[in-house]
Amino acid sequence: MLRAQKIIKTFGNTTVLHGIDFSLEKGSIHALTGENGAGKSTLMKIIAGVHKPDSGSLELNGERLVLSSPLDALHKGISTVFQEFTLIPNLSVAENIFLGREPRTRMGAMDYATAEKKATEILSRVGLNFDPKTLVKNLTVAQQQAVEIAKGISADADIFIFDEPTAALNAADVERLQQLIYELRDAGKAIIYISHRLREIFEMCDTVTVMKDGRHVATRPTASLTEHELVALMVGRDLVDFFPPRGEVAKNVALDVRALKVEAHSPDVRFSLNRGEILGVAGLEGQGQREIARAIVGLKAAAHSDIVKMSPSTGATIRLDPTNGIEPMIQAGLGFIPEDRKSEGLFLNLSIADNIALGTQIGRPLGSILTNAKSVVAGLMRDMNIGKGDSRVIVKSLSGGNQQKALIGRWLASGVDVIVLEEPTRGVDVGAKAEIYRLLREFVEQGGALLVLSRELLELIGLCDRILVIHEGRIVTQMSGSEATEERILHAAIGTQHSDVHVASHTGVHAL
Repeated sequence: MLRAQKIIKTFGNTTVLHGIDFSLEKGSIHALTGENGAGKSTLMKIIAGVHKPDSGSLELNGERLVLSSPLDALHKGISTVFQEFTLIPNLSVAENIFLGREPRTRMGAMDYATAEKKATEILSRVGLNFDPKTLVKNLTVAQQQAVEIAKGISADADIFIFDEPTAALNAADVERLQQLIYELRDAGKAIIYISHRLREIFEMCDTVTVMKDGRHVATRPTASLTEHELVALMVGRDLVDFFPPRGEVAKNVALDVRALKVEAHSPDVRFSLNRGEILGVAGLEGQGQREIARAIVGLKAAAHSDIVKMSPSTGATIRLDPTNGIEPMIQAGLGFIPEDRKSEGLFLNLSIADNIALGTQIGRPLGSILTNAKSVVAGLMRDMNIGKGDSRVIVKSLSGGNQQKALIGRWLASGVDVIVLEEPTRGVDVGAKAEIYRLLREFVEQGGALLVLSRELLELIGLCDRILVIHEGRIVTQMSGSEATEERILHAAIGTQHSDVHVASHTGVHAL
């Protein structure tokens, strides 16, 4: 149905695709995978009309295909759900879904009533029930991801490209998306599915193509591979000990949330985080875990809080007041790594060195300079294996995995001893994931403490020493990482365990 032949693409002096061949059949779900920087998204952007190949050709149904733009690709039957959101923040959900193909009145103006009615129907297919008049800028990252998907599937296309569509979705939303993709396949559509999530590849896809360093590595029937074999093809080596072994959790508390009410009517949240511990937070989308985390670090106003942090050196109690904002929290040694690294975390037009070096200035008086900042950056670059080791590279040119490592590196350079971390490996390949997990475990082994929010249950189970489960803004249960299962977490997350659960910390028991 679709064939790409000998595709070469160069940006500046860097060749990112080296003569790639790729073919797609009608009624199939074809996975495209590989490490960050393998060239997957570049190849898809060529098929989607975003980039033009320097050489090579595309064919659709046996005829040469030349694309001038994504809209041209859409008109020729190719619809793409991009990894990087293409939504316009100051337009409504309905306006974004139908951008470039708006329904019109007889007078030629946009028919808002029709657009909003159709948008409501499309949103319901992806499990959303909010007002299509809502401005995109007021949506969460997960809601924006769902709108991006709704926009993609709303097209009358023959080929659908999904580029990391589940990166911001929880388990229930992923399952709903899978059903939509199965419906497209059964209707004879062809689907290209780009993902780092191995489970999704093996559950959904009949064929998988692996790329590495801009080259084609292999195309195989998915059923002919094991996860271990696929990972070896992706990273070019066997990936041993994907999650580092759990260490010894100290008995001394690093952060004690004695009471927290996000809203006046919200349940009272209480838990403690110990030194040497990675504490995970699980829950379905919209259950309040994001608001709890951001209230703790001072990014969201809380109705009431009683939070204390213990000094890592003296053990002295430091009372935290999140209502004063995030700056005093950072001064007290509490850091925050947001889910959306591009809009909330990194300075994309600065170099790796500058982004990491900013961490050395966190909490320091204005105008002061850390004399060994360069050596700190050099040490982190070496230890974290960021990019090709050139600290002068501009961050926006890095792969998602290297961008995430640069952001984590900034906070490791900052000297904070407690970090709240949202979605540590969103959009990150398996090789980079393993490196990030190692960095996080090393941080807590050196006396730090981590509170980690993730939609990937297997990530929480493999990485965390202990897991809290949130339902309707309340901690309904906790379990050790070694004893946790996806089934146990999901049962709690959907509310099949009641709220009269006692949530134990390592220093005592808080009754909720």
